[in-house]
Amino acid sequence: MYSFGPPESGDTMPQLCKIIPERCIACGLCAVYAPQVFDYDDEGIVLFAQDSSAHQQFISEQETSQVLLAYQKCPTRAIIIEK
Repeated sequence: MYSFGPPESGDTMPQLCKIIPERCIACGLCAVYAPQVFDYDDEGIVLFAQDSSAHQQFISEQETSQVLLAYQKCPTRAIIIEK
């Protein structure tokens, strides 16, 4: 996982994933579809599993399909994907 920045040049550029906790309704779908990336706090609000204080992080190529599925399933668009 790239939590501090993109990989070295020559590597595939990861996508930037952002979360907006204020939009989250605590349905838990993100953690179901991408548990290695998403977790939730005591109230069920989305956060990143690796860094609970972060509101954005780069996702690796291996995580992309699961994160995109979580993004698509999120009913409130609390997850944003940027290239």
